[in-house]
Amino acid sequence: MEQTTELLRVEGLKKVFRSGQSDLVLFENLSFRVRKGEMLAIVGESGAGKSTLLHILGALDSASAGDVYCAAMKLRSLSDDAAAEFRNRQIGFVWQFHYLLPEFTAVENVAMPLLMRGHNKSEAEQEARRWLREVGLEDRAGHRSGELSGGEQQRVALARALITHPQLLMADEPTGDLDTRTAELVFELISRLHREHGLTSLIVTHNMDFARRCDRVLRMAAGRVEELRPEALPA
Repeated sequence: MEQTTELLRVEGLKKVFRSGQSDLVLFENLSFRVRKGEMLAIVGESGAGKSTLLHILGALDSASAGDVYCAAMKLRSLSDDAAAEFRNRQIGFVWQFHYLLPEFTAVENVAMPLLMRGHNKSEAEQEARRWLREVGLEDRAGHRSGELSGGEQQRVALARALITHPQLLMADEPTGDLDTRTAELVFELISRLHREHGLTSLIVTHNMDFARRCDRVLRMAAGRVEELRPEALPA
């Protein structure tokens, strides 16, 4: 099916950091669009601003200039409370580190976003078990994070990100801490869930093989962004 519905629009985005007495321009004049249902890879050297860009797109940080629109809503215009509500309802985040709460079990970690929304514990944990089944970890539901492997921890984090049925999945180096085989399994899982649940996914990655398997690729370099054809990426 042709992807035509615009979900994200970025216009003239700029980010400046104050460094001593001078300004460090991380990037400027970034403009691009993301269509609903796309899996978009964001690549570039360390320090190019990939994670900062993802934070701005996810309303976790603000730009110095320019605007981000999600479904025609200008993120800059949102109050802090409205931005938090937007994140909680529209975006699932996955980071390089899983950020699971060590004192809780896998099912309790996955249920946490629903509990924070006011769902009762029984209902939240039932849905959490369903998502653990989706990521192949139903039999690990009662284990704490320290009892799970790195790949299992990241799969729990993915289930936690998706339990609220967000439109957007934003992943920052989701396989960066994993060995090659486990990274492949986690990426395949992300790809499957992306397709099956109609997600729009933005994935920051250094893994060119993974980026080639996305629908589109944006490369950040020298404060700018350019779109590349996935098949044109270096091996």
